[in-house]
Amino acid sequence: MKNKYVFVPLLMFSLLFLGCDKEPPTPEISKSTKASKPKIQKEHVLRVTASAYTSCIRETDSTPYLAAWNNRLKPGVKSIAVSRDLLKMGLGNGSYVTIDGLKGKYKVLDKMNKRWKKKIDIYMGCNSKKARRWGKRKVTIRWVKS
Repeated sequence: MKNKYVFVPLLMFSLLFLGCDKEPPTPEISKSTKASKPKIQKEHVLRVTASAYTSCIRETDSTPYLAAWNNRLKPGVKSIAVSRDLLKMGLGNGSYVTIDGLKGKYKVLDKMNKRWKKKIDIYMGCNSKKARRWGKRKVTIRWVKS
């Protein structure tokens, strides 16, 4: 009977002190199962010149609703064309932009000629009067780089 009570303290001693110099093994987690940190997305703000454009059949070639990236424009869709220097700033095909003073988000579906810098064109369907009333203005645009 005495041996039974001696064995328990020896077992406790060996568990506590013999394996103290080693850290317990940590399970390895693959990169795919790790909880990824959410990327902090920075809002970009830029002051640009904004004009308006239309795509009526009488004003364009035989494909009035075809944009530079082969996107199809439709009257009523909120879209813009951007100057090519803005492409390098993260405003690529399909990016969304808010324009201070206008409601909603505008999708980048077209690009402008190389000669323009810091410029956007707001698509106004076939409404030439509305485009002329808009004219040319300075606006602030905001977007998150994707």
